[in-house]
Amino acid sequence: MAAPEFISVEDFFRAPTSAAPSISPDGTRIAYLAPRNNRLNVWLEDLDSDEEARCVTAEENRGVHDFRWTGDSRWLLYTQDGNGDEKWHLYRVDLDNPGAEAVDLTPFPGAQVVHFELPRRRPGKALLHLNSRDIAVFDLCELDIATGAITVLAENPGRVAYWMCGPDGDLFAQALTTAGDIEFSRWDVDTATLHPIAVYDGADYPMGVLPVQLTPDGSGVWIGSNGGTDRTRLVRLDLTTGAETEVDSHPTFDLDTRGAVSPVLPSPLILDRRTGALIGARYLGERQVIHALDPHFAAVLENLQKLSDGDLAAVSSDDTGQRWVVTFTHDRDPGVAYYYDHSTGANRLLFRPHPHLDPESLAPMTPVTIPARDGLSLPSYLTLPAGIEPVGLPMILMVHGGPWYRDSWDFDPAAQLFANRGYAVLQVNFRGSTGYGKAFVKAAIGEFAGKMHDDLLDAVHWAVGQGYADPDRVAIFGGSYGGYASLVGVTFTPDVFAAAIDYVGISDLTNFLRTIPSFAKPHTANNWHLFVGDPDDPEQEADMLARSPITHVDRIRTPLLVIQGANDVRVVRAESDNLVKALLERGVEVEYMVKDDEGHGFANPENQIDMFHAIERFLARHVGGRRES
Repeated sequence: MAAPEFISVEDFFRAPTSAAPSISPDGTRIAYLAPRNNRLNVWLEDLDSDEEARCVTAEENRGVHDFRWTGDSRWLLYTQDGNGDEKWHLYRVDLDNPGAEAVDLTPFPGAQVVHFELPRRRPGKALLHLNSRDIAVFDLCELDIATGAITVLAENPGRVAYWMCGPDGDLFAQALTTAGDIEFSRWDVDTATLHPIAVYDGADYPMGVLPVQLTPDGSGVWIGSNGGTDRTRLVRLDLTTGAETEVDSHPTFDLDTRGAVSPVLPSPLILDRRTGALIGARYLGERQVIHALDPHFAAVLENLQKLSDGDLAAVSSDDTGQRWVVTFTHDRDPGVAYYYDHSTGANRLLFRPHPHLDPESLAPMTPVTIPARDGLSLPSYLTLPAGIEPVGLPMILMVHGGPWYRDSWDFDPAAQLFANRGYAVLQVNFRGSTGYGKAFVKAAIGEFAGKMHDDLLDAVHWAVGQGYADPDRVAIFGGSYGGYASLVGVTFTPDVFAAAIDYVGISDLTNFLRTIPSFAKPHTANNWHLFVGDPDDPEQEADMLARSPITHVDRIRTPLLVIQGANDVRVVRAESDNLVKALLERGVEVEYMVKDDEGHGFANPENQIDMFHAIERFLARHVGGRRES
């Protein structure tokens, strides 16, 4: 068997040539992301002519990742923060005036827009969750897109997590009760008070009830509910009676809620662009399943799924539902974009975001199920290097963040880089990961540095027992919670791993919870406080410190690489600084990379490339894979 062709770090982590296409409401143009001066910007292309595409934004410091068409084809909106500080501002682009600068519609120092939507029955308006009045809470504001005028529709009383506005101006909210439960309420504009409609047990929803989508007539809301069942199904909550009616479900899979918390992932609910009607729902197991909930979309979906053997990702259509632009998730050919005309059946490839990567030279990502020591099944993914006998390989255990998230079948450039260098890569959905039922999530309560870590160790032992991994050449690598897991690995079980990489990870659970942004603190009751503890309670604080790697830093003898964004507001720089300082004071060698223009995860291509060159060298030195000469 021949070793795979060597692929450079730059080829894996350079910006895509094109990405994230979306069709205009009138179906004549597509907007998409492409590099301009090595930063992703928004470009426009006419679907029916050979005119050259033109760039309509001019971001030079940080790339654009979230943009939307508005109902008026003149305006396009996008969000941008400053060097990873997550203070998102909303910008407007005038498509009728080429060369005009984008306008910051929320130019408020220290404030941010955490969510915005474009209500179909309020043309020319955008609804914003904005904290310009009080940095700790988000009010519901209405923005006039053309003029930039902002009107406050509801001032947050302090516990609202999410606002909704009906077509007739009725306001609703998802809020936390004092007991930590999740309450759907009607907002009385005259008295500025919330009137409860329905309450959900907060312990069943560590990230809140997701998704939440108001029905077009404003009489109900579509949500993901696990009431009375272990699985998350799609239901309609009546906003008058509080009654819940099942809309759709899958017999074994959860509704895929990942896109409800990330604007760069596809929404779990697929809506008709013109009417807002529900036409499809996404579920996720080893692979994605889409249920069509509308006859027209069912016919469209059947043809779309013939375009690729990947999973359908982003979908957008014109107002008629005839012209579609879609992308696909794939483990070796990511983000491939197609145009499809349902009226004629015609389709064409728009682009491959990474045309320099040959799918045949990349490594398949294979679903595997690993038994934990207590009998729990751990859904996982194994990526083995192409062209190399999968026996006794050095292995990278890659741990996802969250931890209320999950690994899934897709293209992971880090996993592909490692496989290309001759490593086996194992990604484990340990207990606490979402998407496998609420019992699986709640099995992680009180298990930080406990059974959650045991799951990772059991996965390593499984890979060794299957013959894939050399037990003396296993490294652990993760970001955010995954960085915490890496540090737990080298403090609680220092003999298991030959090397560890902590990427924007937590070293001190108490400091982490005390330094999270003020607006996030009220919403920690159902996740961090429930699963880990409240640092304001002395007994719980002591337990949290016992589970914190910083407390056991004297046990670290494993080679360690620490990577941090200086502007990280989620896991602040002190989490890494304090750890590295303690190691250096003991005379322990540790590599430390800090990027001054990054936050919670590196976004700029040159920083990603620099980081993975460092990781490549570090792993080659301590675990023994191939490296770029």
